[in-house]
Amino acid sequence: MPIEIQNVNKRFGEFQALSNVNLTIPDGELVALLGPSGSGKTTLLRIIAGLETPDEGKVNFINTNKEVSQIRNGEVGFVFQHYALFRHMTIFENISFGLDVRPKKYKPKKEEIKDKVHKLLKLVQLESFYNRYPHELSGGQRQRVALARALAIEPKFLLLDEPFGALDAKVRKELRTWLRRLHDEIHITSVFVTHDQEEALEVSDSIVILKSGQIEQMGSPDEVYNKPKTPFVFHFLGDVNLFHGRIEEGKAKIGALDVDSPEHQHIKDSQAVAYVRPYDVEITRDKDQGIAADIQYIHSTGRTVRVELKRLDTGTLIESVLEPETYRLQNLLPGETVYLRIKKAKVYVEDFSI
Repeated sequence: MPIEIQNVNKRFGEFQALSNVNLTIPDGELVALLGPSGSGKTTLLRIIAGLETPDEGKVNFINTNKEVSQIRNGEVGFVFQHYALFRHMTIFENISFGLDVRPKKYKPKKEEIKDKVHKLLKLVQLESFYNRYPHELSGGQRQRVALARALAIEPKFLLLDEPFGALDAKVRKELRTWLRRLHDEIHITSVFVTHDQEEALEVSDSIVILKSGQIEQMGSPDEVYNKPKTPFVFHFLGDVNLFHGRIEEGKAKIGALDVDSPEHQHIKDSQAVAYVRPYDVEITRDKDQGIAADIQYIHSTGRTVRVELKRLDTGTLIESVLEPETYRLQNLLPGETVYLRIKKAKVYVEDFSI
């Protein structure tokens, strides 16, 4: 079922956590709330969950004709960052807890609970761990138990607050792949908070990017990454180089380079900033139509080679990312003067604060 957030505002003392937030979360989608610390993403999730009350506005669960304050009896499943498992209970007992504490008239029969828990243990790939205790599991396994517990009550909506934030990088990557596959199986409307851009891009159907309590952009991972509406979104979603110049008749003049900017054809003359991903900075030894730069540092990560350069005209540091084969063929050396070209850029007519 879709979730509709209408004109939501929230303050904590003098701090404006959310400002006039409007958002519809489509039925069955996995939506990421992404933003830096203090952007309002966790506050918004807690308002959706009913754990916080907005100062203004409301959250509606469409097709239930209910506001968030009316959602009860396990219709929302919540997964916390730090698992929140009961240490004195077995894994089986943790997962069954939400069913065991239901009022008698809503409580399933003992055999039904047992059957449901074992199905969930299979779903989260922990069938043989049912009689263990949380301290006997790894962090990744405990987080899967927390997710199974949230699903046991058969919620209509699933909310996750930085579910993998407490895990190391390898386990986090494995779990987000698993979560994506799990969501494709159960198709429950889900919202998760993360500050990890790569996680949001890999896992979600849609991403909502927040800045200072307001929605900066929302769309599919492809839309927000490849068509950022603002410099903040471009910068926030990955490494970026800034090239300052001017717009003249639909082209951005960046040093000796002309960068196409058709969306600015109506602008005759204005300051501009080209935002360029490191892998879109080409290194050449050809002086023609290039920006001169000295190679400062070269580092191979195995999969790519990162080259740090210093522009001779402005002293600005620029980063280029090359394929290992390209680097091998070019035989670049620290201290060498080379020339930079821009393969692809997003040009903005103002350097907005990021």
